[in-house]
Amino acid sequence: MTGFRLSIENGKFHDVHGHEVTLRGINVAGDSKQPSHPDLPSHIPDDFFKGDDVKFHGRPFPKEDAQLHFSRLKRFGYNTIRYVFTWEAIEAAGPGVYDEVWIQHTIDILRIAKEYGFYIFMDPHQDVWSRFSGGSGAPMWTLYAAGLNPRAFNATEAAIVHNTYSEPENFPKMIWSTNYYRLAAATMFTLFFAGRDYAPKCIIDGMNIQDYLQGHFVRACAHLAKRIHEAGDIENDVVFGWESLNEPNKGMIGYDDISVIPKEQALKKGTCPTIWQTILTGSGRAVEVDTWDMGGLGPYKVGRALIDPHGEIAWLPADYDESRYGYKRDPGWKLGECIWAQHGVWDPATDTLLKKDYFGKHPSTGATVNYEYFTNNYFMDFFRNFRDTIRTHHKNAIILLQGPTLELPPKIKGTPDGDDPLLVYAPHWYDGITLMTKKWNRNWNVDVLGVLRGRYWHPGFAIKVGETAIRNCFRDQHAAMRQEGLDYLGTHPCVMTEFGIPYDMDDKHAYKTGDYASQSAAMDANHFGVETAGLEGYTLWLYMANNEHERGDLWNGEDLSIYSVDDKLLPVSALPKTPDMNQSTSSLLKVPTTTSSTQNKELADDDNNVTPANIKRTLTNPSITSEPSARQPELTVSPGYRAAEAYVRPAPITTAGRIKQYMFDLQRANFHLTIHAPKVADSEKPTVVFLPEYHYPKDSCNVEVSSGKWEISSDEDETALIQKLRWWHGEGEQNLKVTGVVKKHNLGDGAAEDAGYYEQCTQMSLRARLGRTWHWAFPFRQALSTNRSIALLDGKKTVAATAPSGFSGDFTPTLIFFAV
Repeated sequence: MTGFRLSIENGKFHDVHGHEVTLRGINVAGDSKQPSHPDLPSHIPDDFFKGDDVKFHGRPFPKEDAQLHFSRLKRFGYNTIRYVFTWEAIEAAGPGVYDEVWIQHTIDILRIAKEYGFYIFMDPHQDVWSRFSGGSGAPMWTLYAAGLNPRAFNATEAAIVHNTYSEPENFPKMIWSTNYYRLAAATMFTLFFAGRDYAPKCIIDGMNIQDYLQGHFVRACAHLAKRIHEAGDIENDVVFGWESLNEPNKGMIGYDDISVIPKEQALKKGTCPTIWQTILTGSGRAVEVDTWDMGGLGPYKVGRALIDPHGEIAWLPADYDESRYGYKRDPGWKLGECIWAQHGVWDPATDTLLKKDYFGKHPSTGATVNYEYFTNNYFMDFFRNFRDTIRTHHKNAIILLQGPTLELPPKIKGTPDGDDPLLVYAPHWYDGITLMTKKWNRNWNVDVLGVLRGRYWHPGFAIKVGETAIRNCFRDQHAAMRQEGLDYLGTHPCVMTEFGIPYDMDDKHAYKTGDYASQSAAMDANHFGVETAGLEGYTLWLYMANNEHERGDLWNGEDLSIYSVDDKLLPVSALPKTPDMNQSTSSLLKVPTTTSSTQNKELADDDNNVTPANIKRTLTNPSITSEPSARQPELTVSPGYRAAEAYVRPAPITTAGRIKQYMFDLQRANFHLTIHAPKVADSEKPTVVFLPEYHYPKDSCNVEVSSGKWEISSDEDETALIQKLRWWHGEGEQNLKVTGVVKKHNLGDGAAEDAGYYEQCTQMSLRARLGRTWHWAFPFRQALSTNRSIALLDGKKTVAATAPSGFSGDFTPTLIFFAV
């Protein structure tokens, strides 16, 4: 054993006692993406371009509120935090100018988190490079250093930015993510990862722009790591590791023809220029491009649109004064001209594309460059730099490797990189259909990962019909990503560091009615996926301190936070609170587990009591005041529990053995855990399970064990009062089943009541039956008359394709059956 609070052995996390630890976590917090001074949510245009003067002081939340937030998360059952911060928060004022006030606040918040026993890893977060290119992450000066002019991004569509959008209240949902394929973000990631090869003329302060940008990013993170190390009581005790750059993107690298949209670009929404077209519009040319929208089956083309910058260009003018940043640009790098023209990709005199495959092969060797090449070369060069620099300060830091989203990880198994004993694989996964359409479809979904990996002869075979099949599909995708980590990286833990659901489904129906049935079903399905896939941990996206019904997460129209000031918090228990909280229920004698000395702390952290920390939520809750927090009263008249019953769920905390499987059946309020114990559980170190009192009131639940004795108690060993089940079991394979209280909201509309998910998931989700009627839809390339119903007489029935009247989309033919 290493003696550290969290260590890795044989691909599993372990505590100091050698027990297996399951990381059940949450991303904290979305507020960290935006500055606090001035407070600039993404829909506010005022002072947006004063990026050198912003401060992130008090992010993710003020120090005086920290106990409330952490105690709340602890009661939700989380033991892990992915701590979100941005490069901009550290170095907004200019190259090498660090914000020590923000850094000290971060240290203070981490110290408070330590009181609650959280495991924390640091997340240097970014989305499409920067706030100024439509996302979050890098400081504004990085765009100027690259020769770009953020003020011109709106006219040229070099980026679609919420803050500068003409009608911010009508900002298209999820369109921010298309910025990865527009000029600003595509250029920045190309320079960041491969500027030396693809932009050798871009020299600043005597070095290539790649080294300049990477150097500043890595040094900024390392400075934070240094300050955390110097704090003396945080490193390893609470901060156990660092994740590499969030959702790295290859930019233009790997495009074998920039004049077409590559097949692997599944995301198409709004105007959808090719890289060549976005280069042209970035240089002031008017270009007609395809427009797309996102439907239930994925993107489809809807028409054409003209992007006309009226001569405005996305590059800094030749006479621009950038002296305030202190860097010196090489004379060979001309301002006022597209850098890709300067590197011979195109001729601005004739608007001729000269090298359509410029980014598809290595400029020096001629080797084919694709995603695999990018991941194993450019990304890994960056990753090694980041890892080694962080470890100059945090010597034994666990490093979480996050490669390009939904791509295969780097092939480093059996190499010195892959043999790192402190390495964790940290992929991301989202249910893209639900995320993009903001609807939970109980009828069908798609195995997106399977399609990307080429596992289906035709995409139509990737469609999964029925809610049980959908849940199994989620599980299988997570399990496949975990297996890819084992195959490509080696035997290391896999932690899914992002997954989540949009809460503003169905045109915010839940906010108008208090009915969160769709959100509950989607959240439960997502958790089923991560819990049954064999992952070593996960961190749900997202917790946000200031989410509201009208504006959601206050960032690009997203609304994924499990907490909102406009909703109610799930009661601690499903039953009325009894005055005696000092007794445990068990197969042992009942013993006291709390003392009166904890009452003051419990009062300060309790959401049910009005305190300075929670007064905002208390006063804005419509059940308390007649004044709603939003400008749209209809969105706050029916506060709900925000599907909390689906994310406040039982889970193993530490196990005296190897977890074989665990699962929570929300419909039945059943929890199953199977472990393999190498020996009889020690009397002082049993297996411990988080057992939320809401689902499992201690006097109203049933426990079945294969051996040994158990105890349910509410204790405060890590500051917040939570209910745990302790189990002293025998050796070998051991099983635990806990049955709690089934409540009405556990059953979504149309859900089967005769079998829980635990039983359903062992059955086939779809069986063809003779003579049964099915509805079917077949989107095709031509508009036909109507939808029809047919009798499925045998498995080989062939029918003609039809589509809804007036339909003229551009779909790949796909057959979908819906049972009647």
